[in-house]
Amino acid sequence: MGRKEEILYATLELASENGLRSISMSQIAEKVGIKAPSLYNHFKSKDEILKAMYGFLREKAQKDRSIGFSDMRDAVSKSLEQILMDSLYAYLEIISDRNMLRFFRVLYSERSIDPLAAEIVLEETNRMIRSTKSLFYALAVHGKMKTEGIDTAAMTFALTVHSLIDYRMDMITAGIADSFGDGESPCTKELTDFIHWFSLQVGGDRHEQETH
Repeated sequence: MGRKEEILYATLELASENGLRSISMSQIAEKVGIKAPSLYNHFKSKDEILKAMYGFLREKAQKDRSIGFSDMRDAVSKSLEQILMDSLYAYLEIISDRNMLRFFRVLYSERSIDPLAAEIVLEETNRMIRSTKSLFYALAVHGKMKTEGIDTAAMTFALTVHSLIDYRMDMITAGIADSFGDGESPCTKELTDFIHWFSLQVGGDRHEQETH
């Protein structure tokens, strides 16, 4: 592990224990076992560390995930509902990675008072919206979805999923739940029910039967 990774993990550990606002560069340096001036050789500020942490943890979680589409041609052999569930499973696998989950728990607990925490959560939401639009346009091309209102459908889907994930994150933080999934499923019942309903509105088996 390189020095920058040590700094990122040390910061995550401190933030998980004490919150973002209460930790300082000197505390981070002490946690790593280096002098504060050495820390500034790698990162100019705590905000810079947190931004780097988001990129690093997300990239690592995405690289380690076991679920995902390898080819759209394989994906479209499934029903729209299953395609959307698969895409959700892939996303949940990223954000429920142990370190990503720790990081997001800190962000969600402080986003109302910390502008950077809010900025990172917003960036994640915008990333979800963009990827959902790309997926929906590809599905429309393959006849799996209605072609009208794709941007609105993508925005509705992404923000609703994000809100339901927020809801589960609050339950985890409150100690009411200990994972994203219900039972053996990696997904909550609320998310599963929403995707079933959404698939019927924008495509699903009914629309696919009408167009074939």
